[in-house]
Amino acid sequence: MTSQRRPAFDRIEATLLACPKCKRAVRVRKRLLLILPEGDKYEYVCPDCGSTCGTTIQADPSAPKLM
Repeated sequence: MTSQRRPAFDRIEATLLACPKCKRAVRVRKRLLLILPEGDKYEYVCPDCGSTCGTTIQADPSAPKLM
């Protein structure tokens, strides 16, 4: 009896990150930065000072693979 395990989550979304300028953890906003062939690049922005707290690339599974 083989059971296939499903992942507990598809994607983790950051909501609280350390701001390098404010020197504390803040609730960040996700903003689309670039649309790349490998996926969309987002940055996480501090709502208080506007500095970038981090970035991520979200791959698009329906996008065609380039060779």
